[in-house]
Amino acid sequence: MSDVELVLRSTRVIAPEGTRPASVAVAAGKITAVLPHDAEVPAGARLEDLGDDALLPGLVDTHVHVNDPGRTHWEGFWTATRAAAAGGITTLVDMPLNSLPPTTTVGNLRTKRDVAADKAHIDVGFWGGALPDNVKDLRPLHDAGVFGFKAFLSPSGVDEFPELDQERLARSMAEIAGFGGLLIVHAEDPHHLAAAPQQGGPKYTDFLASRPRDAEDTAIANLVAQAKRLNARVHVLHLSSSDALPLIAGAKAEGVPVTVETCPHYLTLTAEEVPDGASEFKCCPPIREAANQDLLWQALADGTIDCVVTDHSPSTADLKTDDFATAWGGISGLQLSLPALWTEARRRGHSLEDVVRWMSARTARLVGLAQKGAIEAGRDADFAVLAPDETFTVDPAALQHRNRVTAYAGKTLSGVVKSTWLRGERIMADGEFTEPKGRLLSREP
Repeated sequence: MSDVELVLRSTRVIAPEGTRPASVAVAAGKITAVLPHDAEVPAGARLEDLGDDALLPGLVDTHVHVNDPGRTHWEGFWTATRAAAAGGITTLVDMPLNSLPPTTTVGNLRTKRDVAADKAHIDVGFWGGALPDNVKDLRPLHDAGVFGFKAFLSPSGVDEFPELDQERLARSMAEIAGFGGLLIVHAEDPHHLAAAPQQGGPKYTDFLASRPRDAEDTAIANLVAQAKRLNARVHVLHLSSSDALPLIAGAKAEGVPVTVETCPHYLTLTAEEVPDGASEFKCCPPIREAANQDLLWQALADGTIDCVVTDHSPSTADLKTDDFATAWGGISGLQLSLPALWTEARRRGHSLEDVVRWMSARTARLVGLAQKGAIEAGRDADFAVLAPDETFTVDPAALQHRNRVTAYAGKTLSGVVKSTWLRGERIMADGEFTEPKGRLLSREP
């Protein structure tokens, strides 16, 4: 213990074995021990006594659209990673689209890494993209360290990232399975979307009808069938349709290597509360009804849904028009994801241990980041300090996102992130930030 530099002490340390009073010893950016609360502080070590504030492992958000380079006016690594740090997130994995160029070749990955290198306040990894014409690029991207490959089964919303039809999906999936990679999929069936009524205009009910549940259900059924045939690892992105849950549960029971995520906005916002014209609530697939939300929570509790991520997908305010058909679809949630989820989770009888499992342990496991996601010896000393009983009202002006459009505006949330720590260094405290200290991560072999 002579090399310990820092001890963080709290009456509520959220560790894998449960919540308990403890002192967490840190040396050289790593957790070296989780000790009794009253353990003697080693000579030369600094003590940070957090009192009754909860000490959580830093959150790992595996679904973030940073949009940098090319659409940096939408977000960018500097603002996205500050917002993440403000929300207790210490690692994010950036999606391959909405940046220009998209992360679909090794050269494009290199461009993105060069842009991010000196702007990352937290650790950043990268997904690659699977397009109709880039099967030859998938293995090189895997070898270059991307964490897996994103594909769309319906139009993505940007021309430079086209969707895969079933034949090309199978081709990409087979290639990725051949080297043990992970395919992550936006699962909405284009034929069901094309057949749905497309009214346009400001009514949320019309928009909801244009993205029916059966579009998700059919796409997921086809994805699971392909994964079973090829024994391929697949991950369903941003699940919103509870109708797909029995299929997913059945596939897992059969041993199909499928995992599933959902997002705070599907778990905390409902279609019934969305005002007409309020496209800050627009995302695809859409926020659905309260009864649907209840079933998502049940699936999260029983493990059918594995994890919770933000799908942070911002744009400039002018793209959030009052016409749901043409407004940009995406929820900005990085800074608010932890308090939003915690507010609803505690109302439903869940614990901070549950939240940590969904937003840190399982997301770290999804992308193979063995050094993240838990407070235990040997892991990175990444922490979020949360005052779980304190409340605040969301003021868009207080957000670190570049464009401060939020579906949570005016909501009162529980859980104030007091400070965020990356490898034993405090990078955010009470809304103040250090210079960027994040590293660019690659998939571990």
